[in-house]
Amino acid sequence: MKNPLRSEAEAFQFLLGAAVYFGLIAIAGVLNRWAGLVVFVVLTAGAAWWWLRARRLEPPRQTTPVRRGDPEERRILVIANETVGGQALRERVEEHSSGHPTQVLVVTPALNSPVRTFTSDVDRAREEAQQRLDASLARLREEGIEARGEVGDGDPLQAMEDALRTFGADEIIISTHPEGRSHWLERGVVTGAKERFAVPITHVVVDLEAEREEVR
Repeated sequence: MKNPLRSEAEAFQFLLGAAVYFGLIAIAGVLNRWAGLVVFVVLTAGAAWWWLRARRLEPPRQTTPVRRGDPEERRILVIANETVGGQALRERVEEHSSGHPTQVLVVTPALNSPVRTFTSDVDRAREEAQQRLDASLARLREEGIEARGEVGDGDPLQAMEDALRTFGADEIIISTHPEGRSHWLERGVVTGAKERFAVPITHVVVDLEAEREEVR
């Protein structure tokens, strides 16, 4: 079943729409109770149609990346946010790239608050994502892994789709916090990616708190 609220931005838009819905009904009701009733019926019918349409059952449409270049080369797409520099992720990338000519693309979504997304205020989110990305690429180079990176869309699934349009990945590695601390797991990002993209997907759990304890 398709979830109509797939991101924080969509959830915020839903709340805004609900506020407009009740506001219009209240205003019409103050002017004339019959007008309020008509507005209520029309808006409710429209909202019900949208909800049923958004929740309709449909098979997932998988995206297959276009592969170009050396067929022997491995291309790994890494999607990570705060865990982008985690040891477990670096080890997994090294393991999957060992023994092969490899290209690694690291994408860090520019996660933002719903309010700032709605007002198109994304500069700070992109700057913070770029800082995390730069630090991650430096750590990968220290491990002998050559990688390039880019800041992606705030929706991790959309960030993956955008990257696959230009980077024909053989595999996607999604890095998250452990269950209970990961917003991506709560939102079903890993499951959604497996439904949406026709490439092997590996989920890596990075426990940054445990890594910090080991360093002490």
